[in-house]
Amino acid sequence: MTILAALNRHYDRLADLGLAPPFGYTTEKIGFCLLLGADGTLVRAVDLRATEGRKLVERPTPVPKPPKRTSGISPAFLWDNSKYVLGLIRDKDGQTILSFPAHQAAFRDRHERALADSNDAGLVALLIFLRNWSPEGFADSGLPPDILNANIVFALDSDYRDQHRFLHDRPAARALWARELAVEAGSPQMCLVTGEMAAPARLHPAIKGVWGAQSSGASLVSFNLDAFTSYGKDQGANAPVSEAAAAGYGAALNALLEKGSRNRIQVGDTSVAFWADASGVGTDAARRAEEAAADLLIPRFEDEEDDDVGPTDAEEAVEVRDRLEDVSHGRPRARLVADVDPDTRFYLLGLAPNAARLSVRFWHETTFGPFMEALSAHWHDLRIDPPAWKGPPKLQALLFPTAVQGKADNIPPLLGGELMRAVLNPNQDYPRTLLSAVLQRIRAGDQNNMPRVFAARAALCKAWLARHRRLAHPDRRQEDFLVSLDRAEKDPAYRLGRLFAVLEGIQFKALGSINAGIRDRYFGAASATPAAVFPLLLRGSNHHLSVLRKRPATRGLANWFEGQIGEIVNELAPDLPRHLGLESQGRFVVGYYHQRSDRAKPATEDATDLAADQEP
Repeated sequence: MTILAALNRHYDRLADLGLAPPFGYTTEKIGFCLLLGADGTLVRAVDLRATEGRKLVERPTPVPKPPKRTSGISPAFLWDNSKYVLGLIRDKDGQTILSFPAHQAAFRDRHERALADSNDAGLVALLIFLRNWSPEGFADSGLPPDILNANIVFALDSDYRDQHRFLHDRPAARALWARELAVEAGSPQMCLVTGEMAAPARLHPAIKGVWGAQSSGASLVSFNLDAFTSYGKDQGANAPVSEAAAAGYGAALNALLEKGSRNRIQVGDTSVAFWADASGVGTDAARRAEEAAADLLIPRFEDEEDDDVGPTDAEEAVEVRDRLEDVSHGRPRARLVADVDPDTRFYLLGLAPNAARLSVRFWHETTFGPFMEALSAHWHDLRIDPPAWKGPPKLQALLFPTAVQGKADNIPPLLGGELMRAVLNPNQDYPRTLLSAVLQRIRAGDQNNMPRVFAARAALCKAWLARHRRLAHPDRRQEDFLVSLDRAEKDPAYRLGRLFAVLEGIQFKALGSINAGIRDRYFGAASATPAAVFPLLLRGSNHHLSVLRKRPATRGLANWFEGQIGEIVNELAPDLPRHLGLESQGRFVVGYYHQRSDRAKPATEDATDLAADQEP
């Protein structure tokens, strides 16, 4: 199914539940309602905003679809912002009031034409109000200062007192708006979404909620240059989509992407919307599938950013982790989500900003069973001991270790979409750019002293290696590949990473905490050009071992360290590799992490636990 067809079907479901506006309407953030008397006098302004934390936020309200403003003056019908309704806005300094008489006159003239023949009490009252309103009278009107810059609707005072009904909800207003939509419609063509004959939409709806895109919305479908057109067709006629279908997919996508939605996640620069198809399984089953997907894709665990995460979330993390493990080991999928039909159709759409338009990073159509198995395989690939996360991490959390200073704005572009495609397709390698970005941040020493950050980077390296090995050698045993310390692993890069961890431990036990240890000075070079670095490090370790031998308390520890070095070096060739490629550098990082996190104790009773004593 195409993107627009799947979204349009989702709109039908939302409309049936009353969660999406009808055709010709859109949901906008409305701040105030002006109550009018039957004679057109202004009774008062009602503040529709609600308190969220310390902020006042506008109320999402279905209103007649506004014109798509690119330039010029284009008023909406029966509502608009204060620039059009009152002819006034507040400047950016918060103090100066700017006047826009031309916009206010256009709003008045638009309704003079539309309402001239109406005898509806509410529409007549609005027309009288607009004829009498003057921006100069704002100071004496009793309107609150906050109404400036807000979106404004109208209501007849008696309507609002009795049933909180707005002017655009009156039957006469709806009938008038339906006639206007019919007049604007062009000649019918076959809709590419529904297959029905209908007037095509000239301009497609603006999509809001995509991170990094224009706040006023961006176009998913647009023809803004002659190079994008053909056969003399203008705008939307190049790929005819009916007005109803265009409005439907726009309303559905805006609902999925709106703030606070449980049907969206952010992965790098890619905003991901996901939803289930109710056809064939029913609305309740689709809702359960979406809730289950949200629990898997939007976990809240105590080692993530939220400060209010408590023990319950930690227990949930362990439970979700164990269930994903069950599925990854081939156990029944019902163990994970018992009340979700695995055959429920499921869609994921990744969007990223591209000037005034949107780029489709990926479109994934599947069923819930394979979707769950893909997440399980992803989590299994990420497994490492000790764990980098207390439970399956947010996909966005996987990208912070690739960014300078761990900031979202510094995540490499395109990486979010590439990662998401690999997560959804377990038969596809993780992007090579993911491994490259992780190793680059490790070499740069960016937050390298933070154990949690390094653990996440090691887990990403391990995941890349595990997925790559499984796809390259499907006949090999995969279950425990590089999950924990493997003393039998003979790969030179892995052993060199282990050796580096032992040499670092020797230095710490001999000298204590110093400003720049061998990890700070040599880790990047050792992982890339070991032949040039390790001879120097081994010579330095001899001096550090002699320091340990001179202390009675650490003499046995020195012997233990020597045994560790011998066990690692015995399986290395005499000539160390001159250069390690990207994949081998990843193995070096994993070997270092495993050895440094190993909880094995020295054989002597007077030696303390090395791993516990080392500083991260």
